[in-house]
Amino acid sequence: MKNAVSTSGDESIRSLTIPLSEETIRWLHCGQKVRLSGILYTARDAAHKYLAGEAPQLPSTLRLAGGVLYHCGPVIVQDGATGNWRVTAAGPTTSAREEPYMAEVIRRYRIRAIIGKGGMGARTLAALRECGCLYLSAVGGAAQVLAAAVQRVNRVYFLEEFGSPEAMWELAVADFPAIVTMDAHGGDLHASVLAASQSRLKKSEGR
Repeated sequence: MKNAVSTSGDESIRSLTIPLSEETIRWLHCGQKVRLSGILYTARDAAHKYLAGEAPQLPSTLRLAGGVLYHCGPVIVQDGATGNWRVTAAGPTTSAREEPYMAEVIRRYRIRAIIGKGGMGARTLAALRECGCLYLSAVGGAAQVLAAAVQRVNRVYFLEEFGSPEAMWELAVADFPAIVTMDAHGGDLHASVLAASQSRLKKSEGR
């Protein structure tokens, strides 16, 4: 494989190194636990709209191909003495808001994984399958735990334009935990859970 994939002490957890290859992505399926190490970028509404828009101007250091976008507005503080940034909370935000832009962003920039919460829609699922990309669910309600996986903040993009929560923060992470809930084979755990819940509800109403 073109990028490192290994098992951790827990054989059910796959350790992935960013950037990710399409081969690796298509090898993974819904339900698999992963831990990510490398560089990921936070991105929320403003960033997605800009990336999917006409002729966005991107810095050469913003390298999205093979990369990971995290639907997150991190809480970041700056040390007054050193000027270094530090992440104090980095929980996922609701991914559905990015559905109008996500498929285009995946196709245009060859994104290999998205991290968020709540899942996404049919257009994104089609792009995952077409391009070789995953949707990973981060642990909701564990913002400080996820922040602990961030080793450092390398850079920030569009801070002046979008403001801190909406800026694209470049984070170096180690063993960032997540689970595959939408895969490159058309699998969608979110849709499966919803369908099962609706089926049980109908059965209970029919009693």
